[in-house]
Amino acid sequence: MALGTVTAPHELRFDTGRICLDLLATTHPEERLGSVDVLSAWITGSGLVPAGTPLAHADGAWPVAFRELRGHLARLVHVRPAPGNAAYDLALTRVNEIARAAPPTPRAVPGDDGALVRRLETPPGCAALLAAIARDAVDLLTDPHARACLRQCEGDNCPIVYLDTSRGRRRRWCSSEVCGNRERVARHRRRAAALTRA
Repeated sequence: MALGTVTAPHELRFDTGRICLDLLATTHPEERLGSVDVLSAWITGSGLVPAGTPLAHADGAWPVAFRELRGHLARLVHVRPAPGNAAYDLALTRVNEIARAAPPTPRAVPGDDGALVRRLETPPGCAALLAAIARDAVDLLTDPHARACLRQCEGDNCPIVYLDTSRGRRRRWCSSEVCGNRERVARHRRRAAALTRA
């Protein structure tokens, strides 16, 4: 499947620093997981499976399950834990349940040139892929250092949360090329407009 036949490369983003946060980014600027084809491209692009892993067995229930997990992750990332918050507690319970399934089993095999490459033991099921994402979220949310590095993009109307691992923790945008560039263009326009008024 050629990526260009599914969606433009700029529409699927993998720059948040964690796979669970990359899943959250699939809502911006619009829903990205509306079809099995695009979800399959996201699964491969995110690194959940090695390139070339067959996903022909994916069906219409997969995008629904991924969107459900994404909704639970959003509650856990955007809301601070508080006793008695029923929505937060439900999301935490569901993520923990999803994380119980065994993730895809990787193995090292010789590639065409003899170098070892990663392949999966069998084509992954939906539950296994969701478990890998849920486990990444559990790791993120239970690591105080990583959780302290979570940042909300400062771009206009950008809901993307990313892991700020920059030196000095000064990263402001989910992507310098996307939101950062928009901010620089807007700043330039404001200065140009101020000069014309003067």
